[in-house]
Amino acid sequence: MVYIFLADGFEEIEALTPADLLRRVDIEVALAGVTGDVVTGAHGIKVVCDISAADAADKICSPEGAEMIVLPGGLPGADNLYASEDVSRSISAMKESGGFIAAICAAPYILGQKGLLDGRMATCYPGFEDRLTGAEVYDCDVIRDGEIITGRAMGSAVEFALELVEAIKGEDTAEKLRNAILA
Repeated sequence: MVYIFLADGFEEIEALTPADLLRRVDIEVALAGVTGDVVTGAHGIKVVCDISAADAADKICSPEGAEMIVLPGGLPGADNLYASEDVSRSISAMKESGGFIAAICAAPYILGQKGLLDGRMATCYPGFEDRLTGAEVYDCDVIRDGEIITGRAMGSAVEFALELVEAIKGEDTAEKLRNAILA
């Protein structure tokens, strides 16, 4: 299971592109609402979530666990994710279990502030580099360093999502999907 955490002010493309592409290759995805069952994106698009962030965190912290969590950017969405105890619990559980933790745009700062990027390569939206505490920051679309995957911005959402697919289903599946969507 992949949980994509949504909080008011999230960047819609950075959340829904991964949800769409993961589902296209039969990966189970749940949109987890941090600020309610219906979450409003940075550009006014309302999304109905599948599960509350509290319930998602309970599942992630249980033996059931998760394969991956995804933190989309956008402001104030990333700040709302950072302030969420449910997101913090989920990040800690994923770190402990060795599951994938993915963040794009502004959201990688959450990982930096929580000490997950120490000595790791990462990317983020320009202007957030100094908040990626301990990271080697690169100017590129997507970086996977072990179980941590970071993406640069909305414009790299497809590449980011394809990297998530590759992390879970392998290079062949990601390449087939890339060809199917003409990316």
